[in-house]
Amino acid sequence: MKKSMTNPLSKQRGLTFLSTIIILVFILFQGVIALNVIPVYMTDSSVKSIMKNLPTDMKAKQANPLELKRIVEQRLSVNSVYNVKPEHIKVKKGRSELIVLIEYEPRGKLIGNLEFIVSFKHEARVQQSR
Repeated sequence: MKKSMTNPLSKQRGLTFLSTIIILVFILFQGVIALNVIPVYMTDSSVKSIMKNLPTDMKAKQANPLELKRIVEQRLSVNSVYNVKPEHIKVKKGRSELIVLIEYEPRGKLIGNLEFIVSFKHEARVQQSR
């Protein structure tokens, strides 16, 4: 007698329709999150570059705290950074330097009443040449 019993798992290949739908929903949800969060990080990249270039700028080195805050506000405006408001920018005096601190939390909607909050903090030290 020949036994023609085959392994039942050997005939199963691929995904079921339900598992395919679940994977697609998961991928779409990840895409929605990415489309909403990536612009926030791109904006923060502009803030980082402004803060990185601040210590080497001659105009910033010769400015007082109020002028330095205005310089940062102008550069943010030129780079179309609207998440950072003037109240998020603080300039403190240190020993022969000014410390510029930007702290902000952009918020946004994902889906329905689901929202996200991202917190950023950047600091730059500008040596005074006066």
